[in-house]
Amino acid sequence: MKARAFTADGSPPTEGEYPQAVEVTDVSRWLFLSGQVPVGPDGCLPDDFEGQCRQAWANVEAQLSAGGMSLDNLVRVTTYLADRQYALENRQVRLEVLVGRQPALTVIVTGLFETDWLVEIEAVAAA
Repeated sequence: MKARAFTADGSPPTEGEYPQAVEVTDVSRWLFLSGQVPVGPDGCLPDDFEGQCRQAWANVEAQLSAGGMSLDNLVRVTTYLADRQYALENRQVRLEVLVGRQPALTVIVTGLFETDWLVEIEAVAAA
């Protein structure tokens, strides 16, 4: 799989270091991850946003690994936040987790299925 992240000339600037588009070629497998919630394998829900965000990312990584992939295979990520107040903290955690990887990205502020959840992350990966 080859991925090329880019932003077209003349596009509005982005905040949070992500591309406006990702082109994927030479794909033999796709993996679609359902929304990964901030609950650990032990059923525990972290108390704060950072803990929940890191747990949701850990769950993303676990699903990728089970599918024979890694964060390097991500081509699309959609993050759902329970409140706009978490936007900057979400960006910080995402940048730390992705370490320079640039999947296409959307962040949506919305109500989540469980009222105690502050974040949910779904993704698409290719290999």
